[in-house]
Amino acid sequence: MNLPLPKSSLNYEGCHDPKKVQEKFKEIISTAPRNSEWTGFNDLFQYEGFWYTPKFLEGLIMAQEEFPAQPNDIILCSAPKTGTTWLKALSFAIMNRACLDDTTNPLLLKTPHECIPFLEIGLFQLKTNRYQEFPLLATHIPFASLPESITSSDCKIVYICRDPKDVLVSLWHFIGNVRAKEKGHFPLEKAFDLFCQGVSLNGPYWDHVLGYWKASLEWPEKILFLKYEELKKEASFHVKRLAKFLSHPFSLDEEREGVVEKIIQLCSFQNLSNLEVNKSGQYALFASLVVENNRYFRKGEVGDWKNCLTEEMKEDLQALMAFKAASDTSSKLTMWNETTDPCTWYGVSCLQNRVSRLVLEGLDLQGSFEPLTSLSQLRVLSLKRNRLSGSIPDLL
Repeated sequence: MNLPLPKSSLNYEGCHDPKKVQEKFKEIISTAPRNSEWTGFNDLFQYEGFWYTPKFLEGLIMAQEEFPAQPNDIILCSAPKTGTTWLKALSFAIMNRACLDDTTNPLLLKTPHECIPFLEIGLFQLKTNRYQEFPLLATHIPFASLPESITSSDCKIVYICRDPKDVLVSLWHFIGNVRAKEKGHFPLEKAFDLFCQGVSLNGPYWDHVLGYWKASLEWPEKILFLKYEELKKEASFHVKRLAKFLSHPFSLDEEREGVVEKIIQLCSFQNLSNLEVNKSGQYALFASLVVENNRYFRKGEVGDWKNCLTEEMKEDLQALMAFKAASDTSSKLTMWNETTDPCTWYGVSCLQNRVSRLVLEGLDLQGSFEPLTSLSQLRVLSLKRNRLSGSIPDLL
């Protein structure tokens, strides 16, 4: 049975050639791979290797065709549920700290998503919501799909990543809260299987992370790569690092006066989640999708996955992520090596030896992988075939 295709529904105000964007969207959506299992409000469509809801895909295409990045733009990038709200709040507070103690501080009156709009929601948002004196924008777009005006300009990019286990659990809860009631309960086991297949909002998650990680290695002056867990553990250090990258470093006087700590407190989960605007307000991602602001503030904890995932799920997901890292040698993947920082949350240790052959349930995988990760020989041998979609090379 042929499912109906979604219709164009974005606000095209500010778009120079809406017809061109709409035609490209229709062409892509008519042939793109489609998945109806994850979300209760929209199917997901695959474009340039990643999965999107129709409206975000249309907004992405509009951004690729129309967005005119400026040299002083700062783009806050992330996969969904990796600390986007927190990164927005911190960045806005850093650049807007002249009114830090002001009761009219925008962060006290608006959700961080209103203070810093998403690029792919529509160009018109950049005119109506954007603070021109603070050229901050946000996006969930993978690095490879960013508008050329961003990647080829001098604007800066800040990326935040998070433990994939916590990302999965947070995403599952979020989708459950905004999912149409008539769709019923969405089992965690199903979400887990889809996530491992790479089918999730703006997924595959590991490809999203790796794209920005490799780019940050190549252009460290342009891209700052942050880790949610490290930001939680050493907030002061990383907030000062972020401020310096944003060209708004703290002066010695500001540090002595406790400005850094005030920003951390203002943007803390406890403070933001208890603001009236975030307890009772709403944020319209699109006219047809209005999300209660409190849905963006669930727990904000590191390791909450332990309350949801089984030990087998944990080990399978860690093994899959480690296998992905060990199989991609194009960037040396030091980010996956806990001895050289940063992603220790994969629970993997780097071994000094090289392995030229691994076997995954009878499937020969040829090649040389470095660094090799352990977890009982990477626990690759015990990955369940039903966790994987397609052939193994498709996952790499």
